[in-house]
Amino acid sequence: MNERGPEPAQFLRDRKGDAMEQPVSIKIDTVTLEGVLGLPEQAKGVVIFAHGSGSSRLSPRNTYVAKVMQEAGIGTLLFDLLTREEDRIYEQRFDIDLLVRRLVRVTRWLAARPELKGAALGYFGASTGAAAALQGAAQLGTAIKAVVSRGGRPDLAMPYLEKVLAPTLLIVGERDVQVLQLNRQAFAHLVGEKELAVVPGATHLFEEPGTLEQAANLAQEWFSRHLG
Repeated sequence: MNERGPEPAQFLRDRKGDAMEQPVSIKIDTVTLEGVLGLPEQAKGVVIFAHGSGSSRLSPRNTYVAKVMQEAGIGTLLFDLLTREEDRIYEQRFDIDLLVRRLVRVTRWLAARPELKGAALGYFGASTGAAAALQGAAQLGTAIKAVVSRGGRPDLAMPYLEKVLAPTLLIVGERDVQVLQLNRQAFAHLVGEKELAVVPGATHLFEEPGTLEQAANLAQEWFSRHLG
């Protein structure tokens, strides 16, 4: 494995001055995955984002959620699960096993960084990324302290849900009817600490005024509780 990233001294203050952000390049086998690592001072833990199909580390929704977490003292890592070329292949966007392998490798890369030794780690997944997050959490056991799914497809990880040890929060929009039904089915298979939060008036992408803010605050509160 040859996974690398800039040294900690290369962190740059973001415009708000409330976190330090660093572009990272993580080489896994024959591909290099690009990401952004954001660390507030004395971060209580780091949340790794697994985006949904057709999205990337530049997702405005996940970027917004990451800022909310940083303001609460939680570090974040947003990275591309697929390269640009891979993402053009529709089937690969739904190759959950591939996404899980990438997520687990990136998690181990992050945990090995000297400045994050002993830091509590969590997963935040959206859409198909939620399935990868839950399957990854099942594989890594107690190494993952909390999982949050936003508009996710946890049903795609159904065979692994009973193995998830991490406290899990499923956030779904009230008007995202089909996905809400799938989340309720998956919720029944989770055996550890769990919660299903339904955001009033929200559709799948949480585009309605105030709904993404509600989802971000729910996620931040969950991670603050379990990563502290």
